[in-house]
Amino acid sequence: MAAHVDPERAQFAAFKALDRDTPIEMLNLVRFRDHAAYPAGHALADAGLSGAEAYANYGRDSGPVLDRVGGSILWRGRFETTLIGPSDEAWDEVFIARYPDAHAFLAMVTDPDYRLAVVHRQAAVATSRLIRCAPADAGGRFG
Repeated sequence: MAAHVDPERAQFAAFKALDRDTPIEMLNLVRFRDHAAYPAGHALADAGLSGAEAYANYGRDSGPVLDRVGGSILWRGRFETTLIGPSDEAWDEVFIARYPDAHAFLAMVTDPDYRLAVVHRQAAVATSRLIRCAPADAGGRFG
């Protein structure tokens, strides 16, 4: 599995080019490293944490920032299997985060407290997918 931990410049530019004044929902698919990989010199670099433990630190430290910008976890589920798609993609965390608008998401990722928290995510994640979606009415049928 290729490492997709942080957005590439072109991907972030495409995100920022979209309408920023409407609600957004971010589909998160996250696969953990077996062992967290903190940068040398970080206080937890030699702590022997698992990726799951490092991600729990990320949730603890980024949660207040998510709250401050008006975001929330809309849905969370436990991955079981892939029916259609690459068979080598398995996920440890699957959830949808909702933000009042893209400004809120951008405020979160540039917040100084979030920037301190994201080191835990970077240490924890082997690969991930972060997919911006526009909310739509839920209904009983496709299409």
